[in-house]
Amino acid sequence: MSSASRSSVLVLLFCAALCSRAFAQATQPVLRIAADPNNLPFTNDKLEGFENKIAQLIAGDLGAKVEYTWLAQRRGFFRDTLKHGDAEIVMGVPTEFEKGTIPTAPYYRSSYVFVSRADRKLDLHTFDDPILRKLRIGVTLVGGASNTPPAEALARRGIVDNVVGFSVYNDYSQPNPPARIIEAVARGDIDVAIVWGPLAGYFAKRQTTALEVVPVAPQFQPPATPMVFDISIGVKRSNKALRDQINAVLARRKPDIDRILDEYNVPRVPPPAAAMKSEEAK
Repeated sequence: MSSASRSSVLVLLFCAALCSRAFAQATQPVLRIAADPNNLPFTNDKLEGFENKIAQLIAGDLGAKVEYTWLAQRRGFFRDTLKHGDAEIVMGVPTEFEKGTIPTAPYYRSSYVFVSRADRKLDLHTFDDPILRKLRIGVTLVGGASNTPPAEALARRGIVDNVVGFSVYNDYSQPNPPARIIEAVARGDIDVAIVWGPLAGYFAKRQTTALEVVPVAPQFQPPATPMVFDISIGVKRSNKALRDQINAVLARRKPDIDRILDEYNVPRVPPPAAAMKSEEAK
């Protein structure tokens, strides 16, 4: 074979390889995710959140690539991204949540927690601790008519005047707006915060002042206010097949998912029956 012929063959082989790669990329499944670009420890547009990591793990297991729709997770988020947009899933929704989604099986269960400075030795576990009436208490606020479960539990006990509200949205021009409530505890601006566990666990660990993070007990506040939630992935209602595929990955990769949750210091709690047995054994 002449030198020119060999060169032609090499060019053809190179072009064939490029075409094959382009075809593979074009036919690769895509996992389209709606997420908040500024909401650590959950998600951000630098892919630094634990939900980003879990989403990538799921996509890798399915042989898919990830594409994000970025939008601040506020009113209209699910409508604009899942119902009217191209997104197919939202990470980290309560299992009982039904707003335009079908939930997967839960992949972790966490709790609202008390966060206080370790040097204060408050040893808080319950809303019925009388010291709560003497402390400056921070709670997160979501706006509108809905209170967060801790705000409801405090109000039911008449603990109102010493409560300080922190919007989960806060100043969105700053990184990770929900972190402000944990920073306020570390500075001593408030005595205790009652916040969602994953947020508390992640940011408490990053303060220069040692903070204590303790799950609220009991898990359900009478008459019917839960302090714990199973967390699932919300899938677009029209895509039950994708929900089933993700469920299989969640079961298959549970140890890997647990490792990611551990890396982000996400507190997990047992289901009610197991929690009750643990209490009885003490």
